[in-house]
Amino acid sequence: MPRFAAIDVGSNAMRLRIVEANEPTQRQEIHSERAAVRLGREVFLSGKLAAGALADAVDALKRFRESMRLHNVEVYRAVATSAVRDASNGDVLVERAEREASIKLEVIEGVEEARLARVAVRHALDLGQRRALLIDIGGGSVELTMMAGEIARQSVSLPLGTVRLSEAFLERDVAVSAERATLLTENIERLLTEARWLKKAKVEIAIATGGNAEAIATLAPAQTPLGPGINVDVMRALRTMLSAISVKERRERYDLRGDRADVIIPAAYVLTAVADAVGVRQIVTPPVGLKDGILVELIERAFRVWDEQGEAAAVEAEAIALGQRYRFDEGHARLVADLSASLFDQLQPIHGLGPAERSQLRLAAILHDVGDFVGYEAHHKHTYYLVSNCELMGLSPESKEIVANVARYHRKALPDLSHLGFRKLDRRGRTVVRKLAALLRIADSFDREHLGKVHRVDALISPTAVRFLSHGEGDLALERWTALRKADLFEEIAERPVIVEGAEAMGRVPRSL
Repeated sequence: MPRFAAIDVGSNAMRLRIVEANEPTQRQEIHSERAAVRLGREVFLSGKLAAGALADAVDALKRFRESMRLHNVEVYRAVATSAVRDASNGDVLVERAEREASIKLEVIEGVEEARLARVAVRHALDLGQRRALLIDIGGGSVELTMMAGEIARQSVSLPLGTVRLSEAFLERDVAVSAERATLLTENIERLLTEARWLKKAKVEIAIATGGNAEAIATLAPAQTPLGPGINVDVMRALRTMLSAISVKERRERYDLRGDRADVIIPAAYVLTAVADAVGVRQIVTPPVGLKDGILVELIERAFRVWDEQGEAAAVEAEAIALGQRYRFDEGHARLVADLSASLFDQLQPIHGLGPAERSQLRLAAILHDVGDFVGYEAHHKHTYYLVSNCELMGLSPESKEIVANVARYHRKALPDLSHLGFRKLDRRGRTVVRKLAALLRIADSFDREHLGKVHRVDALISPTAVRFLSHGEGDLALERWTALRKADLFEEIAERPVIVEGAEAMGRVPRSL
């Protein structure tokens, strides 16, 4: 039976979990390991991984690699979260992980943390159609995700991790003073206001993941409709009691690990503040976390039951929500996305790209005009900035950069190395952007006036030319003419001329759209 492993390089500790699976829903834990390496301690104060912590992390990864070898792991994924993401020298750990431990370490964004937590919770709990708030509380950040059934409606990553807060506001090894508690509370409440949707959310159930949430659930237990959890009122009283004693006393009195006894305080403050914000008195705490989400996805992909279409649809729904926030023309965006995808399918023999790039094209098409919110004249550049700085769950940083570039090149200048956003891509990324942008420019042209007159475009490939035939209602002369003018990039990609039915009669003019 195949074996899978997940490595979580967190801000407070590092974890390895190995499971064996003979089918997607039947798995057995073979081995688990935890290394008490607190990478976040120095990062959240100095902005850098301390030399000692970095060395300890590499040593732990070497042990993890040996464990994976001994247990015959076939597939693994190793991720690093907030501490490495925020560290100016995080790339050093990534490089040493591969060179010294033969582990490919992936630094993920907060939105990917939230997605993996959602995958883990989806597998552990039957949410039905409940409106659920997911709270993934780690050492460096907290991810909040509003769910409607299995669909993520809102998500945000906030710098409210337990190690980060402990280093910033609490003194080591002593009780928490009233002044420190006030500072901690005010900081948490201030940062929660960044999730403006939180207080308006109609939450039916709150779910918290992470080691601190599980630890609090043992000390302030509740039996919820979905299983064990936290009684918020008992947690509030527990928070007061824990704050009044030293870290040493917490370890002894409540049987807490040394690296849990200090950070459990900010965890309790964060969970209490979130519960109060959404008006819940219980929080479900399933025994799952980031590494469990990784394993679910690895196993379901290996057995080919991973819902690729469902995941793509979820990301598109987020893109639509982002577009609505920037007051885009939704009808135009959806039409251009459909035309782009259709052209992608028909022209696959020319571009040679696959399903992942098709999804990137659809996202770029949905978002290509969001820059209008800032200003029309250079809206393609504004679009690039907005998309490259947004958070779309399920989209890696590399994919997001490709989507942002493709959307940027839907008009005006072609991709060029003088443009910073294009230059920062690797060679393959630049090739993908050129091919996808070529298709988006043509698809967008067929709805130039945002009137939805073109319903379908057929692409006919021959050795000497590519012919586009548009079908729709009314006079399509302007749309055809515009498509011909913006076919320049595609002609370079296809290495043959483009013919747009009915456009040639209007003549070729300098392309500046």
